[in-house]
Amino acid sequence: MAHIGKTVLDSGWLAARSTEVDYDGVQLTTTSPPTLGSESRWMEAVVPGTVLGTLVKNNSVPDPFYGLENEAITDIADSGRDYYTFWFFTNFQCQRLLNQYVHLNFRAINYSAELYVNGHKTVLPKGMFRRHTLDITDILHPENNLLAVIVHPPDHPGTIPPEGGQGGDHEIGKDVAAQYVEGWDWICPIRDRNTGIWDEVSISVTGPVRIIDPHLVSTFFDGYKRAYLHATAELENKSSWNADCSVTVQVTAERENGVCLVEHLQTENVRIPARGHIQHTFKPLFFYKPELWWPNGMGKQNLYDVMITVVVKGFGESDSWMQPFGFRKIESDIDNVTGGRLFKINGEPIFIRGGNWILSDGLLRLSKERYRTDIKFHADMNMNMIRCWGGGLAERPDFYHFCDIYGLLVWQEFWITGDVDGRGVPVSNPNGPLDHDLFLLCARDTVKLLRNHPSLALWVGGNEQVPPKDINEALKQDLALHPYFITQILSDQDPDPSVCLDGTRVYIQGSMWDGFADGKGNFTDGPYEIQYPEDFFKDTYYKFGFNPEVGSVGMPVAETIRATMPREGWEIPLFKKGSDGFVEEVPNRMWEYHKYIPYSKPGKVHDQILMYGAPENLDDFCLKAQMVNYIQYRALFEGWSSRMWTKYTGVLIWKNQNPWTGLRGQFYDHLLDQTASFYGCRSAAEPVHVQLNLASYFVEVVNTTSKELSDVAIEASVWDLDGNCPYFKVFKQVSAPAKKVVQISELKYPKSENPKPVYFLLLKLYYVSDNRVISRNFYWLHLPGQNYTLLEPYRKKRIPLKITCNSVLLGPKYELEFSVHNTSRPGLAGGNVVQDDGTRDMGLLQKLFSRRVVSTDSNRGLKVVEMEGSDPGVAFFLRFSVHNADTEKQDTRILPVHYSDNYFSLVPGESMSFKISFAAPTGIKKTPRVMLRGWNYPDGFTVFG
Repeated sequence: MAHIGKTVLDSGWLAARSTEVDYDGVQLTTTSPPTLGSESRWMEAVVPGTVLGTLVKNNSVPDPFYGLENEAITDIADSGRDYYTFWFFTNFQCQRLLNQYVHLNFRAINYSAELYVNGHKTVLPKGMFRRHTLDITDILHPENNLLAVIVHPPDHPGTIPPEGGQGGDHEIGKDVAAQYVEGWDWICPIRDRNTGIWDEVSISVTGPVRIIDPHLVSTFFDGYKRAYLHATAELENKSSWNADCSVTVQVTAERENGVCLVEHLQTENVRIPARGHIQHTFKPLFFYKPELWWPNGMGKQNLYDVMITVVVKGFGESDSWMQPFGFRKIESDIDNVTGGRLFKINGEPIFIRGGNWILSDGLLRLSKERYRTDIKFHADMNMNMIRCWGGGLAERPDFYHFCDIYGLLVWQEFWITGDVDGRGVPVSNPNGPLDHDLFLLCARDTVKLLRNHPSLALWVGGNEQVPPKDINEALKQDLALHPYFITQILSDQDPDPSVCLDGTRVYIQGSMWDGFADGKGNFTDGPYEIQYPEDFFKDTYYKFGFNPEVGSVGMPVAETIRATMPREGWEIPLFKKGSDGFVEEVPNRMWEYHKYIPYSKPGKVHDQILMYGAPENLDDFCLKAQMVNYIQYRALFEGWSSRMWTKYTGVLIWKNQNPWTGLRGQFYDHLLDQTASFYGCRSAAEPVHVQLNLASYFVEVVNTTSKELSDVAIEASVWDLDGNCPYFKVFKQVSAPAKKVVQISELKYPKSENPKPVYFLLLKLYYVSDNRVISRNFYWLHLPGQNYTLLEPYRKKRIPLKITCNSVLLGPKYELEFSVHNTSRPGLAGGNVVQDDGTRDMGLLQKLFSRRVVSTDSNRGLKVVEMEGSDPGVAFFLRFSVHNADTEKQDTRILPVHYSDNYFSLVPGESMSFKISFAAPTGIKKTPRVMLRGWNYPDGFTVFG
C-alpha cells in the first residue's frame, strides 16, 4: 500500500533537445525509454531547473556568469524556439490499493508542455506561474512508471537590441512570464528565457477524499488577548460514492527542549457527494493570548503547526495537510504626517528598512539551502522587508518559509513592469500580456499558493506601472480586504474571513502609487548611483515618505572578481579627469558587461574611491571599494532612520543581491560572499542604534522598538592616526522613548582647537548600571574639504592584536567564537584628553584605557594568536574570511559563511567578540582556515586552522 502523502521527484531526470530525439512521447514512455551513454543525446537534467541550467551542468555550454562567456551561448532570438524546446524524462515507482488515488503535480513550468505517463498524453496549458495537477490513478503501472515532458519556451521570447536596455525589445511582456530574462541594466540576457520545469515536481497519494488549498486566517480582540483561527479547505471526493468524513484541525506549538504541545484539536463531520467538491469552513478555534509572530527586530517569530486531516468512513485517513502558521495582524494605510505608507504589525508601527529582490539565481537553480542562506543574510542585516520585484518571480513557498522563520515581511508583486508594459526604448505595449485571463488565473493561483505565510505583507500590481484596467479592477475585487480588516469588527453577517481568496492584506495597484514614491505613479523612485554620504541626511535628498527603490554601488571583493572573470577582467577602471575637476571611471569590457556602477558621478559626486588615493591594483581597488560600500549604505539607512515618522515611513534598497555575477547594487555577491555594505547596513538598521548625523554632526539615538530606554548613556571618543584620543565625552542621563529618534548633542570635535584632518569616531550606547553595550558605531571621518589619503601611510602601522578562538564542530558545521583585542595602549599625547567643554582631564585617558581592557587570557581549549606590533592606534577595517586548506584552487574561500560581525575596527585597548558559523564542503580532509586581513594587515594571517 502506498503511504498517504507526497513524494518529490527531484532526481534521476534526463534531458535532450527535442530536435535531436527520434521518438515521440508515447514511445519514450512505453517501448523506447531513453538512457545515458556515449552515443546518447540524453544528459543528466536539473529538475527543478531550466534548460540552460541543464546545459551548464553538463558542460554543453560555457558558464554564462563567467567573464564574457554568455556571449558564446546561442540566444533564442537567433536560434528559434525549437533550439530550447527540450524533453525531460524520469521514472518512478508508486503502488496503490483500491480507493487510493495518485496525482502528478507540477508547481511551475515555463512556458507550456505536453506530458506523457506510460504512453498517455496530456497537454499542459501556458503560463509560468500556475500549478498543474493531473490524476494519473488509472494509468499507473504496479511497478515502474515512465514520465516524459516536452517543455516549450515562452511564446514571445523577443530579441535583444544592440544597445541592450530594460527587457530587451519587450516582447516577453506579451506572455505571463518573468520579464528580466531579456536583460536589464543589472543582468545580461538569459539565453533560454528560463525555459524548463523550474519548480517542484511531486507525486501525491490520497484516499477517496483529498484536501485542496486550505486558507488560514487569524482575528484578534481585546488588545490581542483573544484570537481566533479561521480555516477553510476545499474537499474533493474522487470516488463514485458519497463519502462520510470526519475532518480534523489540530494546532500544535513547539515549546522548549523540542516538546510539542497540542493547543487545539477539533473534529467536524461532513458528507461529500460522489465526484463532488465542497468548501468546508471550520468553526473558529479560540486562543487566549497566543504567542504572536513578529517581524525581525520587533520580537520572536512564533509559529504554530496547523494540520488538517480527513478520515473517510470505511477507508481511514484519506489525506492530510500541514502548514506552519503565525498569529499576526498586518495593517497598512497612508500616514497623515509623511504621506508615506505606514505598516503596523499587531498594532505596532514598524519602520521599514529593507530591500528589493529579483530572484536567488538567474538560471533558477533554486534550493532550500540557498533560500535559507539568502533570507538569513537579510535578517542578519537587520532588514525587516523584502520586495519581490515585478520583473522577477512570484517567489516560491521555500522562500516564504524562511521569511516566516527569520521575520522578513514580503511585498509580492505580480508580473508587470513599466519598462516592458508601457515605456522604454522602443516604447513598450501598455496593455500587459496578450492573454489577460491567463494572467488572472496565474495571479489567483499564486495567491492560493502563498497566502498562509505570515511574512506575506502586501500584494502589488506591478513595478512602476499599473496593470491594464481590466486586470487591475479584477485584482482589486479579488484581493479586497474582508470587512473585519477594515472595521476591526467581525459581524455575524460577514462571511468567515477564510473563505476569501485572501482578504487580510492590502492590494496596491503599483509600486509608486498609494503611499509609495509620490503616490501618483510619477517616476519618483531612485536614484541609483553613488552619493555623498552626508546627502542622505538632508531635507532635499528625497521628498516623499516611502522610497521603494534607491540604489547605489556594490563592488564585491577581489577574490570574487578573480573567481568569475579571466585575467583580462582583473584590470581596474581608468580614471579620466575632466575639465570640471570630476573624474570619470572607464571600466574594462567585462566589468561593463557585468553592469558595473562607478564610484563617481561626474558633475555631481567626486570619485569616492580616489578619496583614499589612487588604487594600485585589483586588491587595492576592491578594498577601497569596500570602505566606500560600508559608508554608503550605512549613511543611506542612517539618513532615513534619522527622519523616522517625521519625514519617512520606510525605504527599500535597490537591490539586496544579484541573481548573477553582477557588479552593482548588492550586499552580498552571487557566490554568497558579503560585501562591507552588508555590515554597514547591519549596523545602521539595528533596532536600537546610536549614530552621527553626517549633515548636522549631532549624535542621535534611533529606537525602533516598543520599549523605552532609560538608565543609558553615550560615550563618544575621537582617535587620531597616532593612537591618541584628543576628544572624549560621555552624554549622561540619555532617554530614548519607544519608536522615536532623539537628538542628543552636537559632536564638537571638528570645531575644536587643531582638529585632525582624518580621525576616527567611536560611539557607544550602553546601560549605566552594568556598562553593557546596546549599540556600537565606528566612523572614519575627515574635515570639510579634506579626503582620506592620510590613511594610506597609516597602512604601515603595526597594531598589536590578541585573538582567542573557541571552536565547536557539529558534524560538518563549525561554530567558532572569536575575541579580538587591540592590545596597544592609547597614546598619551599631553597625558590628557580634551573634553567637550574644552577642559582637560589629566587622568581620564588612563581611566578610559583601563576600563576598555577585557581579559583575554587563554583557557584550556582556546586557541590564542597574537599579532605583534609596537604602534598604538586603531586596528582598522578588519575582515575575517574562511578558506579551504585542502585545495589547490585559486579561490580557496568556503562560502557561505555567517558572521555576527565583520569589517570592524578596534580602538586601543578595545575587545570585541563575534561568532562565525559555516558548513565545511564535503570531502575536506584538513581543518578549514580562518584568515584575518585588515587595513594594517594587508597580507593577512591565519587565526584558526
